[in-house]
Amino acid sequence: MFHPRRLHPRHVLRALLLPLTAGLALTALPAQTAQAASTLTNGGFENDGAGAAVPNGWSEYGDTGASFSESGGHGGSYRLSHWASTAYKVETYQYLSGLTNGSYKLTAWVRSGGGQNSAYLALKNCGGAEQRTDLPVSASGWIRVVVPVTVTNNQCTISVTSDANAGNWLNVDDLIFAAGTAGLTVKGADISSLAKSEAKGGVYRTSSGATGDAVTILKNAGMNYARLKVWVNPADGYNNKARVLAVAKRVKAAGQKLLVDFHYSDTWADPGAQAKPAAWAGHSYSQLKTDVYHHTYDVLNALKAQGTTADMVQVGNEINGGMLWSEGSTANWGQLAGLLNSGYDAVKAVSSSTSVALHLAKGGDLTGTRWWFDNAVANGVKFDAIGLSYYGYWHGTLADFQTTLDDAAARYAKPVFLAETAYPFRLDSEDALENIIDLSGELVSGYPATTAGQLAWMNAVANIVEAVPNGRGLGVFYWEATWTAVSGNGWDPTDASSGNGWENQALFGYDDRPLPAMAWFGHR
Repeated sequence: MFHPRRLHPRHVLRALLLPLTAGLALTALPAQTAQAASTLTNGGFENDGAGAAVPNGWSEYGDTGASFSESGGHGGSYRLSHWASTAYKVETYQYLSGLTNGSYKLTAWVRSGGGQNSAYLALKNCGGAEQRTDLPVSASGWIRVVVPVTVTNNQCTISVTSDANAGNWLNVDDLIFAAGTAGLTVKGADISSLAKSEAKGGVYRTSSGATGDAVTILKNAGMNYARLKVWVNPADGYNNKARVLAVAKRVKAAGQKLLVDFHYSDTWADPGAQAKPAAWAGHSYSQLKTDVYHHTYDVLNALKAQGTTADMVQVGNEINGGMLWSEGSTANWGQLAGLLNSGYDAVKAVSSSTSVALHLAKGGDLTGTRWWFDNAVANGVKFDAIGLSYYGYWHGTLADFQTTLDDAAARYAKPVFLAETAYPFRLDSEDALENIIDLSGELVSGYPATTAGQLAWMNAVANIVEAVPNGRGLGVFYWEATWTAVSGNGWDPTDASSGNGWENQALFGYDDRPLPAMAWFGHR
């Protein structure tokens, strides 16, 4: 995570919305008979060309004039669009029968200007509960989404639905309905701030207002994985080995898995700072390799000894430029590789089944991610998974994120996950420190700083990770879900008076109750 002291001046995002082409309002034809076949017809909307009020193979319901095909497809020349100059509700659907019962997955490429009351793909009447995937707001780039379903009655209806305001639009193209499954294994959050928050008087409440345990509240919302950072000898005595051991007991007691995030520093390690711990200052490169091994082994072995073995470990945090500068800088890949492999070997010495991830803050940077991991592979770095930070207000568009994530999964044949993301539910601050994101101009277009906007953001990124091909999208970690405004629990471990600048991006509101965005933990 980037640090408050390095976030000014602000990085204001440019608006990325493209103007919708004029002349889209068409007169609807009578709805056609629903298709009855075991395969999807005209999933690319190429059969009719532009201007088809009811695309071949599809039927419509509602304000049918708002659904039509037009030029500008994803893979071909044409696409399905929903748009009208007045508020509208419309469904474009196709009925499939004669299906063999089993698991299926709908894949589609989508774009949307946002603003709808709802806009989603659905699989329904398939024998079980309707499955939906909301369309992300992405005006400039196509995004692939998936919808999985279990067919139990030999039929299924594929639906594109809009409940929209005047001028709202969406595009859908290249739909494929085939055997397959989807979902997220990891629905997690970083809760590294929790122990200090509680010690300084922080309170967490249930939705009814009763005082509760934050770990339990998050678990009840569907969180199944906790991420905890480890510093070597921090000035405030938190996020060290002893504190991690204590919180790990609570995490495992709640039936959750554990990701341990080694910073190899006494304070924040991120793309702008990878300072060695004071105890390792002046050590030679050879000594640093030993330091990494011993520190990693010590923490993980202590976790194992108390019955809370780590399920995943990050060797380094946001190591775009390497770690343990300057010896472990990317200016010397041979030495960086040695340090990373020292950490990997320590992890496996404690538990061979613990997965080792490498973590970059390059969620929307395809070129940078390739450069880094190409060098890692060329230098023999060992790793099991790839984690990327992706904050939409810093790291490019959702389409950029999907391109980078998909490429990393395919290029290195490794599972990938979103190691850090978050989004504000309001802009004003609850403590004296201005929030890191506190201006509307800093937000991602289409995602307001509201409780609904925060939830929509989480659904969007979760849907992108779920859609990584070949089942390589592991899941998502929300960054610092419990970092509410509590006096003494600021961002600077050397300054007890520092605020945190992040309380408007926690998953607990200013009333200490769970926010609606916790619903994303219930992602399939």
